[in-house]
Amino acid sequence: MTDTDRSVDGESTDPADSGPFSDAVDPEDVPEFGDLSIAQRAFVAAAQNPSRGLLVVGLFAFALAFYAAFWLSFPAAAGLLSALALIVAAAAAAVYWLLDRVAG
Repeated sequence: MTDTDRSVDGESTDPADSGPFSDAVDPEDVPEFGDLSIAQRAFVAAAQNPSRGLLVVGLFAFALAFYAAFWLSFPAAAGLLSALALIVAAAAAAVYWLLDRVAG
C-alpha cells in the first residue's frame, strides 16, 4: 500500500468525496414539495420569506386575541360559533379520512 492509498484520521482518499460539498445531498434524493407535511411546508415557506412568516404569526396572534375578546364580550355567540366550527372541522376531517381510505 502506498502513501496515497491510506486515509489520514479516517478521511477518505477518494477524489469524489473531497471538497467543500462532500456531504451534499444528491439532487435526485431531495423530496418534492408535495411530499412534505403541512408543518414542513410552513417551515420551508418561512425560511424562503421570513418577513411573510412573521406577518402570518402576527396575524395569528391578532386572531387569537380577537377570539379571546369575542368570548369575553359575547360568550353565548362565541360558544355557538365555536361549536359550529368544531362540527365543520369534524365533518371535513371525516371526508378527508374517507377520501384517503377510498384512494388508498
